[in-house]
Amino acid sequence: MNEAQNGSGESRSGSTPLEARFQDAAAHLNASRKKLIRAILENPDDTFFLSSRELAKRYEVDAATIVRTIQALGYRKFAEFAADLRSHFLTRITPYTVLKAASREKRSLPNRIQHSVEMDMRNVHDLYANLNTENIVAIAHQINHARRILVVGIDLAATLSWHLAYGLTALGLAAEAPVGSAGNLQRRIRTLNNKDLLIAISFGRCLRETVEAALRAKKQGVPTVGITDGEQTAIARTCDSYCVASVASPSFGGSYVAPISLLGAILVACAHTQTARSLEMLKQSEEEDRGGPRWFSAIEGVIGSE
Repeated sequence: MNEAQNGSGESRSGSTPLEARFQDAAAHLNASRKKLIRAILENPDDTFFLSSRELAKRYEVDAATIVRTIQALGYRKFAEFAADLRSHFLTRITPYTVLKAASREKRSLPNRIQHSVEMDMRNVHDLYANLNTENIVAIAHQINHARRILVVGIDLAATLSWHLAYGLTALGLAAEAPVGSAGNLQRRIRTLNNKDLLIAISFGRCLRETVEAALRAKKQGVPTVGITDGEQTAIARTCDSYCVASVASPSFGGSYVAPISLLGAILVACAHTQTARSLEMLKQSEEEDRGGPRWFSAIEGVIGSE
């Protein structure tokens, strides 16, 4: 997933890919198309989660006008344009701007709830449509051959880092997702070397501590893998390799449905590239749990009794 998806090449310094395309095409665009594109660029928080039809409705044009305009920028499909618009939006996203944008949409509360779930489904569909299985297999091999795996995710992404580390530990791998202070994280990174692996998870503008963790690891010769939501994010630019999963959502907390699906795919790849070891570890866990106190048993008490 390291290659550009739309063939637009590298963007100019300081410009997003969408801005670069607009600059290149500006001389050949008529006034109405320029006005439309400028409006979209200036208000990405209003538009990044809209479909082509919804975008047309937002700017009071027909859907065909939207399609012709993005084609004039060199895009073949609306999905390619939407990906660059999302990347453009990520340069300025905050929970406030997300909720503010969503609140401007004239929707009923039930429709807002449906729209949130629809965005989750769209993110997973985009992940599936652009899934690079070879990249995931390569990452799985890195994970399986690493002496230790440090998974770094902060704030809400801590749930993702814990989920991945827990799954890898279940397969017999020495994985951890450190919690606590920045100092605790830094000390863990100092113990890593080129036989280990650091996986950094962050989205949008990316949290400073997560990016700096990846930078410190690379300085020590530690291989790094990123989980992020765009090819232009700090995590994507910093890590040796990366996978992309959208967190676009009308919710101020973002959507982690697609990242969770991506982590599931990585765990599947890890399990099936070392099947014998995975089965042995899971068999041991099953035997330990069978006679232990892990699972509830109705025999121990009467459910519903007073």
